[in-house]
Amino acid sequence: MYLSRAELDPTRRSTMIALTSPQKFHGAVENSFSGERRRRLWRLDSLNGKLYLLLLSEELPDLTGLCTQFGTGAAPETRRYEPLLERVTSGSCWQFRLTANPTRARKDPADPLARGALKPCYLEAEQEQWLLEQAGKHGFALTEGAFQVTRKQTCHFRKNGKRPVTLLAVTYEGILQVTDPEAFREMLCQGIGRGKAYGLGLMTILHGGSSHG
Repeated sequence: MYLSRAELDPTRRSTMIALTSPQKFHGAVENSFSGERRRRLWRLDSLNGKLYLLLLSEELPDLTGLCTQFGTGAAPETRRYEPLLERVTSGSCWQFRLTANPTRARKDPADPLARGALKPCYLEAEQEQWLLEQAGKHGFALTEGAFQVTRKQTCHFRKNGKRPVTLLAVTYEGILQVTDPEAFREMLCQGIGRGKAYGLGLMTILHGGSSHG
């Protein structure tokens, strides 16, 4: 697998439009690969005043088109992902960053037997509880106070220019401990939560330092 990073120019009109319509980034990501279309994990990240697109993929991407459309002119960077995965061991602790779409099934009081519809978790306490619940499913443990919500944004756009979509994006940062290395590595590669086509679900980790990806 490969983890890539491309610097974006937020002053360009094309980038400004894509920041409010994430399906445009999704299309550019998919066009970075030949052959069969499949869902890849990606995320927008700010670091030292610069904006980046992070991309995790099984194949080596060609980010020329994406950088031409949204970039600053700086060359993208790509690294193999396996060396990091190999360092994941039971009990190891990592700094993490995750932008995800926390949701919760809510039943209709008028029809208590029906399956609950998924609704966004807008309250911060619900957002934190969602991540605590996900941790148990994906091979890591969190303690209250060791992570926090650092950013939340609601994005409204039309899918394919037609169907309206409202998407809640919540960024979490903190410290986690691995409890099940196999499940944790699978989550790193497959993502967590919903909205993966729109830049959500990619968790990045590091032992030390100040940058993710």
